Amino acid sequence: MEARFHAAAAALTAHTRGHEVSTLWFSAERSDFVRFNRGLVRQAGTVTQIYARVHLIVGRRHADVTVTLAGNHDDDAAIAAALDELRDVLEGAPEDPFLLYATEVHSTRRVHRGSLAEPERAVSALVDAGVGADLVGFYAAGPTYRGFANSFGQRNWHEVESFNLEWSLYQRADKAIKSGYAGFNWRDDELARRMATAKAQYAALERAPHTVAPGKYRAWLTPAALNELTSMLSWGGFSGRARETRQSCLLRMQTGDARMADAVSLTENLGEGIAPEFQGDGFVRPATVPLVTRGALGEALVSPRTAKEFGVAHNGASASEGPDALDMAAGELPAAEALARLDRGIFVGNLWYLNFSDRAACRVTGMTRFGTFWVEGGEIVAPLSVMRFDDSMFRLLGDRLEGLSAERDFIPSAMTYRERAVDSARLPSALVSELTLTL
Repeated sequence: MEARFHAAAAALTAHTRGHEVSTLWFSAERSDFVRFNRGLVRQAGTVTQIYARVHLIVGRRHADVTVTLAGNHDDDAAIAAALDELRDVLEGAPEDPFLLYATEVHSTRRVHRGSLAEPERAVSALVDAGVGADLVGFYAAGPTYRGFANSFGQRNWHEVESFNLEWSLYQRADKAIKSGYAGFNWRDDELARRMATAKAQYAALERAPHTVAPGKYRAWLTPAALNELTSMLSWGGFSGRARETRQSCLLRMQTGDARMADAVSLTENLGEGIAPEFQGDGFVRPATVPLVTRGALGEALVSPRTAKEFGVAHNGASASEGPDALDMAAGELPAAEALARLDRGIFVGNLWYLNFSDRAACRVTGMTRFGTFWVEGGEIVAPLSVMRFDDSMFRLLGDRLEGLSAERDFIPSAMTYRERAVDSARLPSALVSELTLTL
């Protein structure tokens, strides 16, 4: 695949005319996909696909087009045709005052080989482990590739092998246990451990649901639940543009009117994720960016376009200016002691349907979901009836945070629309003294 990228890059350079600047964004994968239902394989296949986004710049006018290269053995002709199409478009295109792209050549190469299970082995391990339950799930594994090239001669290559397995043990109605296992190195024993935990919780779903009145409750948030909450911070919380326009959900931290707990440190950690350390304008991104350090607001993620518009420095962030590899520092609480540390309250396995109820206060609302239980005396009593929560992240990750787990989960995005997403998070569990349930 790397050779295919360099061939496409060579075609780009060969067909670019003297007064033009051109760039190429190469996005490809070789993925095994398996879908499970009722504990059996229902669909399986392997996908190889290659997309090339060709970008043509003349002065301050520019346009781009995406072409499919998979199955097309004449990449040179495809790239040449794309450039011709863009030349026609540019004849009527307006100038862009905020256009900014890399002109200094900075080539890089990163290849991360994982230790992935053969698809048959991974499938068999999951099916065998899920015997006795209605298992529904999805498995995706294989290498993802990203490349950048421009007519100045810059070449950046990124190749990572990873896997993502998500499954639910369905019981009835809205009662199920949702679990996941993802990473770069497959281990049968780790899958068995996670399945054993899921099955233990699955057995508790047989009990009559427990209902609580609206109020404030002690809660243990699993990494999956915390991922839903921290994902909301990506809606402008770390964006340079949102800070410049004072629309950030972390505005109160920006003005010094709020902070998080000292235990909270958040980092954009591309060096340990799946996403590349370069972006579509040709700028190389730092391996790490401190977003929150010991409760205090850190650096913003600033795209080249925002930098041009507001006259600030950029750090090669994507256009969305959200983290592609969010990393939260671990704490000291043993995850194995989650129920004992919680003692009495709510064990939250999953959250969903989240939205801001008050963006300025970083207040988030949503619903509890699968694997949420009422706990007393450090033991699961019963599954909790579905509840709505509404609380501020300044509280949950601030003065109501009692601690974070020493263990963390790697949680890649499960999005596969058009192609496998490469953003991810690495998060611990969180013990909070109060989670506000509203109905």
